[in-house]
Amino acid sequence: MTEATHSEPGADAPGFHQLGLSEPVLRALDTIGYESPSSIQAEAIPPLLQGRDLVGQAATGTGKSAAFSLPLLHRLAAAGEGTARPSVLMLVPTRELAMQLSEAVYRYGRALGVSVLPIYGGQSFSQQLKALKRGVDVVVATPGRALDHVGRGTLPLAKVSAVVLDEADEML
Repeated sequence: MTEATHSEPGADAPGFHQLGLSEPVLRALDTIGYESPSSIQAEAIPPLLQGRDLVGQAATGTGKSAAFSLPLLHRLAAAGEGTARPSVLMLVPTRELAMQLSEAVYRYGRALGVSVLPIYGGQSFSQQLKALKRGVDVVVATPGRALDHVGRGTLPLAKVSAVVLDEADEML
């Protein structure tokens, strides 16, 4: 495993173009106004693009969500249509974080046509079920609601190619 511990914005970090992200992802970053990666992004993106496991730690507001989301969106864009769904499962400790992370992933992946579904307690189970049946690329879920869906057979995990544990210390 790799551990990235930097939390300061990357003054000497390479640009997003030098990290190995695909053109569609780079265009999406240009659209949302991202100019240069933070330290955590510069250190995390290359090994994640190689398919390596990673443990990252950085202060709030340093871009951790983009650090793990962008390589996963790169992989989804490269796989193209017909990719197994869901392909990515992101587990988070709270509904607030589920909403926040799903909005960020949607913003990064909107131009790529990536679909994102937040799943958490207190939200209509039937609406979540309808969205899962339609198919989504990325599921951002709290552990309890994810287990509810897995137990009912409505959240298939067999084709998930990547799992993110965001704020794993909080969940564990």
